[in-house]
Amino acid sequence: MIEALPMQVDPSVVAEGVNWLWILVVTFLIFFMHAGFAMLEAGQVRSKNVANQLTKNMLTWSVGVIVFFLLGAGVSSLVGELTGSGSYGALSQFGAGNFGWVNWLYGAVFAMTMATIVSGAVAGRAKLRAYVTYTFLVAAVIYPVVTGMVWGGGFVAELGFHDFAGGMIVHGVGGIAGLTAAYMLGARMGRFNDDGSVNVIPGHSMTFAVLGTLILAFGWYGFNVGTSVNVFAVEGGELVLGAGWDIVGRVALNTTLGMAMGALGAGAVALAKTGKVDTLYVANGMLAGLVGVTGTADVLTPMGGLMIGLLSGAQLPIVFEFVEKRMNIDDVCAVFPVHGSAGALGIVLFPLWSTGGSAIGGGLVSGGLLSIEASMFVPQILGTAIITVWTVVATALVWGVFKAVGQARVSPDHELEGLDISEHGTNTYPEFGGGSGGPAATDGGFVEEDGIVRPDGGTTNEGQIKMVMGFVRPDKLSDVKKGLAEVGAPSLTVTNVSGRGSQPAKKGQWRGEEYSVDLHQKVKIECVVADIPAADVAEAIQGAAKTGEPGDGKVFILPVENAYQIRTGEVGTSAV
Repeated sequence: MIEALPMQVDPSVVAEGVNWLWILVVTFLIFFMHAGFAMLEAGQVRSKNVANQLTKNMLTWSVGVIVFFLLGAGVSSLVGELTGSGSYGALSQFGAGNFGWVNWLYGAVFAMTMATIVSGAVAGRAKLRAYVTYTFLVAAVIYPVVTGMVWGGGFVAELGFHDFAGGMIVHGVGGIAGLTAAYMLGARMGRFNDDGSVNVIPGHSMTFAVLGTLILAFGWYGFNVGTSVNVFAVEGGELVLGAGWDIVGRVALNTTLGMAMGALGAGAVALAKTGKVDTLYVANGMLAGLVGVTGTADVLTPMGGLMIGLLSGAQLPIVFEFVEKRMNIDDVCAVFPVHGSAGALGIVLFPLWSTGGSAIGGGLVSGGLLSIEASMFVPQILGTAIITVWTVVATALVWGVFKAVGQARVSPDHELEGLDISEHGTNTYPEFGGGSGGPAATDGGFVEEDGIVRPDGGTTNEGQIKMVMGFVRPDKLSDVKKGLAEVGAPSLTVTNVSGRGSQPAKKGQWRGEEYSVDLHQKVKIECVVADIPAADVAEAIQGAAKTGEPGDGKVFILPVENAYQIRTGEVGTSAV
């Protein structure tokens, strides 16, 4: 019992206020998971599609939360009432007043978590308008129907189906919808050969992917633990601890164990398959382990948390390879093995380690496997199957219509160019080099250094115009710009190129698959000079770009027949 309150304080008011404040804190924690999804997905796509992926994540929330407010919550409540008792509805029903709105927002963050999962599966080729339209339908109908059938007291709940915090309802639906949408949309260009063999397309930033994973793991404690408890209750006029405190420790423990074992399971399978511990599989496995325990963390023994996490992580490389190589589905961010199959596995297998009569370790062992009643599995299997069928049919119908009217994916030219440019008119990484780059200017004209202004134009090089062309490492661009400024050659053109020279090919690995890197990224620098000795410019590039390792690049000096200044009409050396 809590220490007595002053007589003028109504314990029920205190309990209600603290409980709703707790729900708000949990809600904000779950909302922060969108930052994790944004980083995770941005890291797994190519650099030319990063802004598109970030935009989709922001629009998922912005469009989806409005639609869930106007339509989705009501649809969920209606489905619960029409198909069952409609007895719960915590994620779908709300009334007037502050507490009603808090209850709605709590449901909305779960809905938007499910919706944003799909964006990772269709990355790199889906039209923004198609994705946003699908998000509208997810928030209005597809997800609310599922919550109505289960959390809204519908017929799936009446079967005895148990999903504590959304292992199947949120993550399973998101993963299955993502797989279906990716199948309907088709693979990215160049992902598969005509014979069905696979080409690896690595993402652009492992750092982003791992950072996103850890942000999601942090937010997951709100997703699972926050769902389990009311802080206070009132009994006999006294303030006492609320419902859920008897399981909150178990939920926190199973969430942590599942996360850790998921990473270990995925890493171990990757090691067995390739001889290397794949970083991305470890990150994805951590999330798969979390997904696996999310639906049943309240009824799992500690051994169950360990085993469900391990199995959820271990299945990840196997299922991803099956989806990729057998089904030829381009699931860019592995949303199905991380969310879909892991969610279903945790929901279906939890009776093996249930606190109500576990047969394998840590529970009420009484007679081995025969002590498990089939009735514990039947509702889980039926519920999972019903949710899967609804999700596949609804998603396939929507994307099938998009495809039929030619609005599902971008044009081949736009896909090759990148969705950042074609869909948003932006470039996530407009500057190739890092650092300030010294005083160099890249648009011609003048450069000021040590108080001296040096114009680019004159009559050196024996009256001839020369082009100095260098191919250097991208990370040396800043040093080269500074070196060019020091010899008074500020005007340059920079191009991102790839090529092959004496630098040996390298082997890379992405999700356990090895690929060869024999075309190396370089920056091409072109300087046209007349009053500055071309040899000085070449030596400046060479000195600034040198590391002493193979692959430093080369510098060439080429004659230029003539030059024309477009603005002034000048010709020859004065035009440079």
